[in-house]
Amino acid sequence: MEDMKFIVALAFLGIFASLASALVFMMRNGAKDQSSQSGRMVKALGLRVGLSILLFICVLLGWHLGYIQPTGIAAGQ
Repeated sequence: MEDMKFIVALAFLGIFASLASALVFMMRNGAKDQSSQSGRMVKALGLRVGLSILLFICVLLGWHLGYIQPTGIAAGQ
């Protein structure tokens, strides 16, 4: 269970880092080659989307295999 929390936290850090790098690429001014900056920003945002989808699939798979147990109020109560 603790391993799953570590993996999820690591995935969130990766998502945040790729989003921050895309922001840096977007905010840089005076670049000699704007298409290069734009391409790097698109790659960083694509990586963020890919990591988000991978995290979602891993959470669903963990729930299906029993590594993650739902908590809280049961549905219909």
